[in-house]
Order: sequence, then structure tokens, then C-alpha cells
Amino acid sequence: MMLNIDNKTARRFILGKQGLWPGRRWQGTAGIERAIREVEYLQLDPLQIIARSHDIQLHGRVFDYTPGLWEEATYQQRKFFDWGGWLAVRPMDELPYWRTIMHRERDGHPDCDPRIRRMGLEHAEVIEEIRSVLRERGVVNNRDFKMTSRKRTQHYRGRKDSALALFYLWRTGEVMTHHREKFERAYALTEAVAPAELIQGKNDEEVDRFLIKKEISFLGLSRLQRTSDAFQRGVPFSKKKQILESLLADGEIREIKVGGWRMMHYVLGRDVHLLDDLSAGRTPEAWSPLAATTTEEVVFLAPLDPVCARGRAKVLFDFDYVWEVYKPKDKRKFGYYTLPILWGDRLVGRFDSKLDRESNTFLILGFWLEDETLGKDEAFAQALARGFDRFVGFLGADQLDARAIREPLLRQYAGVS
Repeated sequence: MMLNIDNKTARRFILGKQGLWPGRRWQGTAGIERAIREVEYLQLDPLQIIARSHDIQLHGRVFDYTPGLWEEATYQQRKFFDWGGWLAVRPMDELPYWRTIMHRERDGHPDCDPRIRRMGLEHAEVIEEIRSVLRERGVVNNRDFKMTSRKRTQHYRGRKDSALALFYLWRTGEVMTHHREKFERAYALTEAVAPAELIQGKNDEEVDRFLIKKEISFLGLSRLQRTSDAFQRGVPFSKKKQILESLLADGEIREIKVGGWRMMHYVLGRDVHLLDDLSAGRTPEAWSPLAATTTEEVVFLAPLDPVCARGRAKVLFDFDYVWEVYKPKDKRKFGYYTLPILWGDRLVGRFDSKLDRESNTFLILGFWLEDETLGKDEAFAQALARGFDRFVGFLGADQLDARAIREPLLRQYAGVS
């Protein structure tokens, strides 16, 4: 039977599934692991203006999180691994499913990126060379191969042949990321990184069902639309209809209609009880925050956070958000690294900022509210100030410079004299 919910329930469900509402509910090392598992994919991005997007994402979900702690769980404890054309951290115990996807890429499966197989064929000789180097040295970094001794390439994945070979071996599962040095991968043979029992792949049917369910869980409510990102996450669109029919018949997913949304969506069957609670006006017990709610303390969303990135902010919050980092300066409406502000269950504004490393100051460059009356709302002013205080601590900054905020009440609570 199809489920029916309103937009508010959908919004709170998606925020709650992602660990953002009604407040942070995870803490410490165990909390970081739980958060990464719950978000399904922790998308990695190398750009560091104030902090990297994935660190900001975890800061919004885990108390006392500081930049880089995800690496300890991933590369020291080996609870997770990074992989993919859509680069993300994934639970290590999921590796058997992803091994099958890696081999599909190697073999040129129609649901995978055809460039990977071409890369293997076109660079077979250097790939075999790098295999030998890995067997000999154990751990290698692309910087170990000096440009003067390598063949130059014009490929989107690197400027020398060794970079392409390492990337190919990583994408097809022969090597994994052993650790990172200034965010750059250091590689080792898979056998040296992953437990032996996880290296065996799953059968195709199990993998296809896993990918569909993971995609639905990642989005909370999903249309299972063929987008570039979903394609890069390996979703088997060529078999979508038959897999959906099977999952629906088994009760593992349910059809759902959201008021005001035109298209049918899908939700995991195991999450229906959460929707029942929310529809009845109850907060699911498992979502109880450890301290402040998002009404008491705002949260700043990462540029690649799945609840707001790629047009989703408009659907869920009626909030136009575009990450303008790749736009020319004269084409930007707000700023280079603008972050949305979550207050309660709504996106109410945004700000552009940078971390001035010379003075170790978190500097607000621009600040914009969706509703100007919020600038006179004392509850919001307090919640915003608390959010800034926590963010300054997260960044390890010494001070906040909020002089770019125009609203007198907000300036006052932010400590602007």
C-alpha cells in the first residue's frame, strides 16, 4: 500500500535520517563511526577554504568533532574505505558488494563507467609495472614517481602515466587507499588493507538489490532517478524495474507520495515506523539529541551535504542553494564558499566566510537571511551565536570576525561591538 505524507514530515524524515534533526545525537569515536554509517556515503572533497566539506558535514552531526577525525576511523581502525568515481567513504563490511562493482568497471559492464576499461587496455604496460612496484615496496604514493622519469599524459586523472595506473588499480579493486598524506592517497595492495574474508565479491543479484536499497537510504526518499551521481554510485538502472518490483513484493521498500511533490518516491520498509512517528507529531526516540536542538543552536550545512546539495535544498526547504565555488567571481550571487544555516527544520539563511590563517580568525565575508524579520528575533540570534561559537571551536580558530553581519541584534550576540 502506498504511503502518503506531507512536506514537513518528508523534510524532518530526511534531516533525521541524516542525523541533523532535531539535534546532534552522536559523540566521540563511536559517534563518528555511527554517523558515517548512517549517512551511507561520506562524500570526500579536497577543497579546504575553512574546512573540507566532509569535515563540516560530520561537525553538524557529531559533538566535539574536529577536522580529520574521519581518517582515524577509516585508515587506522579500518572501519571504512574510500573508493569510487563518486568519491566517498563506505563501511569496510560493505566491501564484498563493492568488489563486484569494481570488477564490473574492470570488465566494462554496461552500468559502469566505460572509461575505466579503456584505461586498462590503453595503459596495460605501465599498469603491470606499477603492480610490480607495489608488490616490492608495499605502500606507494603517486609522488614517489618523479615526473622526469615518467611518460606525460593529458588525462583528467593525472599528468603522468603512473597516476593513471594507480587510479586504475584502485578503481578495479587491486589496490586500496592505505592512508592519506595531505589528502593525497597512498596505495597498497588490497590484501594489505582489507580483511581477507571481505575481499570475496557478492553475486550480481545481491549486489543489485544492495545498491538500490543503499541509494534509497542515502536520500531517505528517492525517485531512483538516473543522474550522473547515481550512475557513479553504481546504481543498476538497466535492471531498475525488475529490482524495484522484487523489493516491493518483499516489503523491503515502499512507495510513498509526498504532498506537493509530483513524482513517486521510495522509502525503505524498515524506516516506515519513523514516518509514522513524525506524521503523528512525535520525534522518534532514537533521534533524541544529546544536548541542544537545532532550534536552540543552528547548524551550518556543508556544501556537499546530501540534504541541500545539487538542487535538493529547493525541493525540501524552498531554498535556492548553489555551491558557487566553481563559478567565475563575477557570476557569483553570494560567495565562493557559502554555507546554508539550518535552524529548527528550515534553512533560514547563508553566509560566506574564510579562515584567515595568519591571524587564525574565522572571518564572515557576507551574511544573508531568507526572512529579514529573523534579524530581530532574539531566539534566532542566540541560536546563531551558539552555532558560531561551536564552529569557531571546530576550526580551532582564536576568534570570530562577524562585522559583515548587518543586523544589530545578530551582531550583538555574535560579539560585534
